[in-house]
Amino acid sequence: MMSYRLLAIACAAAATVALTGCAGSQSGSAYSRSQTRGEMNVRMGVVESVRQVTIEGTQSGTGAVAGGVIGGIAGSNVGQGKGSTVGSVLGAVLGGVAGQAIEEKATKKDGLEITIKLDTGKIIAVTQEADDQFRVGERVRILSGNGVTRVSH
Repeated sequence: MMSYRLLAIACAAAATVALTGCAGSQSGSAYSRSQTRGEMNVRMGVVESVRQVTIEGTQSGTGAVAGGVIGGIAGSNVGQGKGSTVGSVLGAVLGGVAGQAIEEKATKKDGLEITIKLDTGKIIAVTQEADDQFRVGERVRILSGNGVTRVSH
């Protein structure tokens, strides 16, 4: 019985880690499969300002479900049969809350808000993952297509 519980906990933890790692990248150099081989509009401009921002993590519910499973199993062990139902429910609720918080924190990323003055004179701002450095006065390319805009060198 105990090895079954340990196996269930290990599976739930592995599922949480695997699904949290599936969060899509907000990087200027990352392309989804559907964005490849598609035409993009290219504009040129100069960086006016760069501001560090935080890109919120995902809250898909995967962390809450996995945390609830782990918490429910752990809670059912409280009291060795006496009150294990209450412990199981309480453990599931607390585990779900903790799992959701862990998922959000694990998928949160540092980002940049890049304000650019286009060659046309129009000013735009693009927010993307902070995986590349941009400096004020630097000439950049702005690629747009399929609802996605990114800044690159």
